[in-house]
Amino acid sequence: MAIRYEHIKTCKQTGARLGKLHTPHGVIDTPIFMPVGTLATVKTMSPEELADIGSQIILSNTYHLWLRPGNDIVKEAGGLHKFMNWDKPILTDSGGFQVFSLSHRRKITEEGVHFRSHLDGSKLFLGPEGAMDIQHDLGSDIMMSFDECAAIPSTHDYVKKSVERTTRWADRGLNHHIKKGHDKHQALFGIVQGGEYKDLREQSAKDLVAMDFPGYSIGGLSVGEPKPVMYRVLEETVHLLPEDKPRYLMGIGSPDALIEGVIRGVDMFDCVLPTRIARNGTTMTSQGRVVVKNKIYERDFTPLDPNCDCYTCKNYTRAYLRHLFKANETLGLRLTTYHNLYFLLNLMEDVRTAILNDNLLDFKEAFFESYGLNKENPKNF
Repeated sequence: MAIRYEHIKTCKQTGARLGKLHTPHGVIDTPIFMPVGTLATVKTMSPEELADIGSQIILSNTYHLWLRPGNDIVKEAGGLHKFMNWDKPILTDSGGFQVFSLSHRRKITEEGVHFRSHLDGSKLFLGPEGAMDIQHDLGSDIMMSFDECAAIPSTHDYVKKSVERTTRWADRGLNHHIKKGHDKHQALFGIVQGGEYKDLREQSAKDLVAMDFPGYSIGGLSVGEPKPVMYRVLEETVHLLPEDKPRYLMGIGSPDALIEGVIRGVDMFDCVLPTRIARNGTTMTSQGRVVVKNKIYERDFTPLDPNCDCYTCKNYTRAYLRHLFKANETLGLRLTTYHNLYFLLNLMEDVRTAILNDNLLDFKEAFFESYGLNKENPKNF
């Protein structure tokens, strides 16, 4: 196999896993958060900066890179690693999430999905085999199966049909992947779907585990459902997946959900949240959320986070960051993005240490208290 999961320790307090994921472009310490570089770039960040703050792996988007610059151009450049000057692991999604996010401009069939391009409206088609070919050209270390991410809520009947079709797509994609001979240097993950329905999650997991993928993703969550629903589905799903293979929860990036996901046995996470909110002036700090655009920070000459040692916090004040945003200066976006990613990557390092020391529940309690994640303020991500 192209990758290998090495289990190191299970937290006695929670059952959370500490491990290492061996890939063609390096070893990843898990549990891990993966910054998202949709178009072969994490917005406002250079690859060198990402490495400096501890990024071990990044994610790129198959659908968007297929449209521009084109997977053929990326292949000609030597693959994503050379194209974007990133020598660490890369994970690519399959384009399946666009089946969900572009629901107003697509039609799902058994063969695949017919799209209208969000760029120019041109007609497109993407199926399981095509998603594999694009990801082969991109040269990612970890690829995703082509799937449908059903909305929550959806009827049981709709989700059942969607899961069954996603399973057939996974089988087609896996067979195509192996037939092309790419399984030796690119790992393909199956994606467990099933919405909020326990029986459908169980069926999806059972069918995919039988196909013996080298890793498994849990999809169809963080699509607008309440967090208690997400946590319930996780608890009902994670134990169905092999213990000797990595588990990836797609689209999760808030500090509370990362910690709760790890406690439930997840190894890998990704989300655009930290970079997207940073570009709107919202930052994650050890004392909770800080929106630096707010007037309250106009004369606040203290660091963004007094407990953070990132480049932004060591060199700039809240007042200066507010000035940059009010003046529409790009540097403001860069500095807040740098901080948010550093914050989450450092959080995951602390989580790994807590697992090693068997005190993840104690760490969670202290972090939630400091961050303001309590019953009175449950949305302070």
